[in-house]
Amino acid sequence: MGRGAATIIISLFVPCAAFAQAPVSVHASYATYAAGLPVADVDAGISMGPREYRMSLAYRTTGMTGFFIRGHQYDTVEGSWRGIRAAPERYVGQGDWRGTERVADISYEHGYPRVRQLTPVDDDPREPVPDSLRANSIDALSALMELIRTVSRTGRCDTAVRTYDGRRAVEIEVQTVGQEVLEPTSRSNFAGKALRCSFSGHMVAGFKVGGDRAREGRPLRGSAWLAPVVAGGPPIPVRLSFETRWFGDATMELTGVKTGEGVRMARGDG
Repeated sequence: MGRGAATIIISLFVPCAAFAQAPVSVHASYATYAAGLPVADVDAGISMGPREYRMSLAYRTTGMTGFFIRGHQYDTVEGSWRGIRAAPERYVGQGDWRGTERVADISYEHGYPRVRQLTPVDDDPREPVPDSLRANSIDALSALMELIRTVSRTGRCDTAVRTYDGRRAVEIEVQTVGQEVLEPTSRSNFAGKALRCSFSGHMVAGFKVGGDRAREGRPLRGSAWLAPVVAGGPPIPVRLSFETRWFGDATMELTGVKTGEGVRMARGDG
């Protein structure tokens, strides 16, 4: 699914109910569907402590989508907390899409992202992102970890962040919908009460040169349902429903969860 947008959408809300002295680590697996067909597998590893956080996200296309849009991605970030705000130290994204290797390596100095590596550099010409929109931006995984902390402390989802991936700046808003009951389904191992959060994200800079700005800037919307599924562990996403530019509406269902954050690099196998 779309590289930056997919990462933003499927990078998960995994709040910690109470910050313990030792980091809380969770590994969750998901299957993603569109038009009733499997399109991607996702694995997320999260470690949250009172002073620092770490997250890994691996996903790969599957089924017919894997045949037409062959790709896999593995993203990681480490950072610390500044109050309720996430302060990333280094983000690395590695992937292969349609046979092209892609790397984004970004470090952060006093709240400003410094691109250490960005490849390929010339296959996707885009307008430069102004310094004013880069400043105080964070990576997509840290943005979701910041939302995690907000939910942990307030029990609600209401927040807003701006992300920068080396090419694009995206603004994301999240709002609380409320508690809902999810019915059993053969696609998921979860059923029961969950907190529903609605979200939207739209690009504000980094548009393709000569591209369709209206289409690229159109908000993508969705919802995430969160609930605790591991004894003593944090609430995690048990279902996500969202728009994509690649294959319309999609749904991601929790298929497995365990303690520990180990996530292997995703490999596209078509």
